[in-house]
Amino acid sequence: MTAIADSLLNADLEAARRVLATEGDALAALARSLDGRFSKALDLLIGIEGRVIVSGMGKSGHIGNKIAATFASTGTPSQFVHPGEASHGDLGFVTRKDAVLLLSNSGKTAELTDIIDFTRRNGIPMIAITAGVESPLAQHADVALILPPAREACAIEMAPTTSTTMQLALGDALAVALMKRRGFTADDYRELHPGGSLGRKLVRVADIMHTGTELPLVNENRVMSEVLIEITSKRFGCAGVVNADGGLIGVITDGDLRRHMQNDLLKQTARLVMTGKPRLIRPGALGGEALRLMNQNAVPVTCLFVVADEDVTKATPRPVGIVHIHDCLRAGVA
Repeated sequence: MTAIADSLLNADLEAARRVLATEGDALAALARSLDGRFSKALDLLIGIEGRVIVSGMGKSGHIGNKIAATFASTGTPSQFVHPGEASHGDLGFVTRKDAVLLLSNSGKTAELTDIIDFTRRNGIPMIAITAGVESPLAQHADVALILPPAREACAIEMAPTTSTTMQLALGDALAVALMKRRGFTADDYRELHPGGSLGRKLVRVADIMHTGTELPLVNENRVMSEVLIEITSKRFGCAGVVNADGGLIGVITDGDLRRHMQNDLLKQTARLVMTGKPRLIRPGALGGEALRLMNQNAVPVTCLFVVADEDVTKATPRPVGIVHIHDCLRAGVA
């Protein structure tokens, strides 16, 4: 039984590696084949006022659905329209402000005929992704992105495998290149993914920090009996110590209180009790970075004072906020 099992395992791995190698070779060929038509397609897509309408039949349709979702999540409004439904009323989704991206490996998919005709009659820009260089789809498209010759990865070389992998990769390439042209940032991505794990990882300190009267701040000359009232009322478990100009010179935590308990604590000034050079963070930093700073030393801290970007390197920066570890956890940053 062991010999049979080993034989099956080897055959399985050989088949899987053959598929991956075949598709990998095709993607490399696709990368080499890109030319000015790719840039022309980007010009067309970024110049529209509406959405990118994506369509395809069968496996190409499944790939088109994913490409439309990738466009939409990366700053390019997009929608998938099924070609069969398009022929029965869903062409109403397509406007003259849109562009259309059609996928067909052969370029001869009959179900795409009505969409092709609709774009030509209404002057709607159309991009094709196809392997059929001389196909009707390629011939009628404003820009035809041609897939290089490649055999399908299945044993009978018929099931869409390599061709759909190339379609998907080329769709990703269009979406990512458009992101770069638009200057699409991590902040933009977070705005479009507020409920997802990626969105939570991109939460900024500015989105969760406390500001204004919520800040637990005391002057360096305040006596500790007054400082304790500030710490208790603001409920962060600490207080920032500022000089006469409002610059942050230190922080007082429960550890500082314990260390000075035997030294007539309540009569001492904040400056004598504080710990200098507190850990700081910028408003634009990610919540994950805040967590890292809180936990980077042997003794973790639960709060960070937030200072403006231009103040980070100053000896006495002005605090603009405070972020607590619970703020990070509530925002889903972990």
